Amino acid sequence: MKQQLLDKFLKYVAIDTQSDDTSETTPSTQRQFVLANILVDELKTLGITNVEVDEHCYVYATIPGNTSAPTIGFLAHLDTSPDSPGKDVKPQVITNYQGGDITLPGDNSIVIRMDENPALKNCIGQTIVTTDGTTLLGSDDKSGIAAIMQMAEIFTKDTNIKHGVIRICFTPDEEIGRGTQCINLEKLGCTYAYTLDGDMPGELNKETFSADAAIINITGRDIHPGMAKDIMINAGRVMGDILARLPKDMAPETTTNYQPFIHPHTCTASVLNAQIKFLLRDFKTEGLTEQKVILEKIIAEVQQLYPKAIIELETKVQYRNMFDSLEKNPIGLDNL
Repeated sequence: MKQQLLDKFLKYVAIDTQSDDTSETTPSTQRQFVLANILVDELKTLGITNVEVDEHCYVYATIPGNTSAPTIGFLAHLDTSPDSPGKDVKPQVITNYQGGDITLPGDNSIVIRMDENPALKNCIGQTIVTTDGTTLLGSDDKSGIAAIMQMAEIFTKDTNIKHGVIRICFTPDEEIGRGTQCINLEKLGCTYAYTLDGDMPGELNKETFSADAAIINITGRDIHPGMAKDIMINAGRVMGDILARLPKDMAPETTTNYQPFIHPHTCTASVLNAQIKFLLRDFKTEGLTEQKVILEKIIAEVQQLYPKAIIELETKVQYRNMFDSLEKNPIGLDNL
């Protein structure tokens, strides 16, 4: 079974499914349909007849139950992050890992260090799969997809295993905060579902950050440098002053556990135009409003330094802490 699971995973990571946060469509990239259609075919090959992929690239499937247990769902997402390359993935498979740092073969300067990844000590004797360092691996969340597909194969081949109706759903665009934007809850067909996405075996996450995205667009004024005095407005300098004012104790690299953060993850700049893309994260949803206010105050301060620059802030809702709903409907946790 381990080899079957590994084979599935290696097949799925070979497919480029990057999402695109600049797209307004769902899915944000058509390439996500490639993996979706492969999964539909594989589920049908297992004998599962109630399988479909809709126009928004959501895959739905049902494994009939053989007991009266409640219907439950299992979810994973098709896309990989747009922040690093996802094409031509070359996995490194390490069998019987014996501990120690792991050097990535495609870029020897990148090392997965044990002192920075303490969970590695729990992987000694196991098979580890990494990227070669030139692309993402895509384990987030093709490992979840592989696990669900292996589960589907087990349940369809061994009818002695007792289970209720199982609903499967693979979603697009999770990495850009839109994984459930067009999900059809009626098709999903269950009251409770579990997402297989990340961390070590045996852990169940019942809460997460609430999330918004923020974008600051800056428009300056360009002119020949020899004639620039009192005329040029350098959007890149404006961007730098904004970044310098972000609270340093509110960053991913300085926070942990329940602490909120403001994360400028992508910056582009020229004299004429600059843009900063942020991830806003707080376990308390109301904290996202406070983060927006922080950005607004920074913009107001920098605007005084560059009165002729145009500085615009836009925020978008991404997702909300699932614990807010689970507190009101705890059965999904209580029955585990």
